[in-house]
Amino acid sequence: EMLGERTLRLQHGNRIEALCVLGTHISADVYGAAPAGAVSFGVKHTEGVSVEVACRGRAEVGSAPSSGTRWPLDEGTVLRFSMSRASTEVNDNKVTVSFYAEGGQPINQAGVFLTGIGISLDVDADRDGVVEKNNPNKASWTWGPEGHGAILLVSCDKESPFTPASDCNDERAFSKEDLLDMSQMVLRTEGPQRLPRGYEIVLYIPVSNADKVGVFHVQNPFFGQRYVHVLGRRKLYHTVQYTGGAAELDFFVEGLRFPDDTFPGLVSIHVSLLETLAEGIPHTPIFTDTVVFRVAPWIMTPNTLAPVNVFICSMKDNYLFIKEIKHLVNKAGCELKVCFGYINRGDRWMQDEIEFGYTHAPHKSFPVVLDSPRDGGLEQFPIKKLLGPDFGYVTREPLFEAITSLDSFGNLEVSPPVTVAGKEYPLGRILIGSSFPTSAGRRMTRVVRDFLYAQQVQAPVELYSDWLSVGHVDEFVTFVPTSDAKRFRMLMASPAACYKLFREKQKEGQGEATMFKGRYSGTDTKRVTINKVLSNDILVRQNQYVQCCIDWNRDILKKELGLTEEDIVDLPALFKLDKQGKAVPYFPNMVTMIVLARDLGIPKPFGPVVGGECCLERRTRSLLEPLGLRCRFLEDVASYHGRLGEVRCGTNVQRRPFAFKWWHVTP
Repeated sequence: EMLGERTLRLQHGNRIEALCVLGTHISADVYGAAPAGAVSFGVKHTEGVSVEVACRGRAEVGSAPSSGTRWPLDEGTVLRFSMSRASTEVNDNKVTVSFYAEGGQPINQAGVFLTGIGISLDVDADRDGVVEKNNPNKASWTWGPEGHGAILLVSCDKESPFTPASDCNDERAFSKEDLLDMSQMVLRTEGPQRLPRGYEIVLYIPVSNADKVGVFHVQNPFFGQRYVHVLGRRKLYHTVQYTGGAAELDFFVEGLRFPDDTFPGLVSIHVSLLETLAEGIPHTPIFTDTVVFRVAPWIMTPNTLAPVNVFICSMKDNYLFIKEIKHLVNKAGCELKVCFGYINRGDRWMQDEIEFGYTHAPHKSFPVVLDSPRDGGLEQFPIKKLLGPDFGYVTREPLFEAITSLDSFGNLEVSPPVTVAGKEYPLGRILIGSSFPTSAGRRMTRVVRDFLYAQQVQAPVELYSDWLSVGHVDEFVTFVPTSDAKRFRMLMASPAACYKLFREKQKEGQGEATMFKGRYSGTDTKRVTINKVLSNDILVRQNQYVQCCIDWNRDILKKELGLTEEDIVDLPALFKLDKQGKAVPYFPNMVTMIVLARDLGIPKPFGPVVGGECCLERRTRSLLEPLGLRCRFLEDVASYHGRLGEVRCGTNVQRRPFAFKWWHVTP
């Protein structure tokens, strides 16, 4: 890109020297350089230069004028030079202007010696994993399948076990592995063996990008490579060694942070050719080339993607539960990773501490775990057990806000891909639970919310979850994969469905069927029957309130995810209100299940036993099995439900990334 257009001051009776960057123009004022008495002029030049004569801004001649032509000297007459081939020696091209008097006799000459030099800063702007030559779109960034612009990964993984934090906190690139995460950038130069005196080439970044990008240069590929940190953090510019001839210098670029509320994700890197007019006078840029990168976002993975690893904490009291989960995981063909006491420090809520996602560029993709600010006993787990080569880590911690239960990641979900009124969300939409707009209730902490919105590719939807005691969206909504055209169903907890089922059973004469068989309800050791539940007016009213809260969310979800009633399956659920008026599950909440492809691990509800079978399990099977899903009911009462959490809260699933390329999204 040209910073304006350079204008040379021609002088009659004099030769000046200039450097011409290939593909740019230099203009020279002919009228101002003419000697007294001159009325016309002619131009001669070597074949490496193209010259046009322009008058008052309009080009008179398409290309190089023939040497015999003479032009009248009018005010505003300028020459425009350009070069398309690099020079092999300094000053190997020239342009000579001859001035003529009224009668045609020559008066004097002015000359320019030109050196052609090629400079191009190149990146993978067409996103095919290969750096191309001088892509015309490299200085801008656009979304969509026809879009362009290079992509950068945040080096949030850790290639070496001996360095303390993740790679982006580190100025020394250690190894080839580090470079594989980075995006390549090539500086191509072409020209004479050395630059004329007074010129230099500088690579630089804006101050505002210094904490967002790092650039490394590979030095001396012959004698064992050294990777030198040249830009980023405290380094704002780097003077490039000009080597002469046709040369390519390799640089590697890393992102240092994910997009955020103060950082939209774009970074630019510039190369400039600087010129100094005389000894002791500062340099000025005569040519600048720019490339733009977008830092790849952090992307969440919905239940509909294939599971890879299932994580669970080993506690004193959940040995049997782990055994059941292991069976489920084996069936689903993924791996179980058990986190033992020395790491979990008595914290069983795996789902709440972390959210698995990934980041992706044309040249590479790797999983990244987002660490919740809740920091219970599991606080050290993601750093000690997950962060490593090609496994990244990111966290957002508030400075002043108090952490609430809504900051745990049971309160962070993502829908499968949806289309809403013609707008596509090919990576789904993030769901977070919040408070009722009018109340001063609990919300997810702002730094985390801002971070999620800033990723742009999974536009978040805020739901109302503060009515629950724990306050997590995963207590009333989840998604399961199906093999039909819709590809998924949304499951919602439904007190209405439960009352409907219980009334049917009562009509069939099963009113005395007992709940919590082989288990007792935490608060009530008396026998609980269908009749007792239906005749408990307080419970009925509380569940009407809960149903209103869930319906409020149902409407938001239908609108924001473009769903119809046919896309929703209502699973029977009951709640009761605690002393603060917040809802807790009355029996284990089946919506809070673990989804491993077609295999579902569902909290065993211990519902009324009718004909030797729990009628809640039976109803759930009848709703889900026709969709091609396999239901396995897991007994989690002692180890999770008694502490207000279910199967899903104690487990966490790392899933395969989307095949879809996020840069094809149009946010």
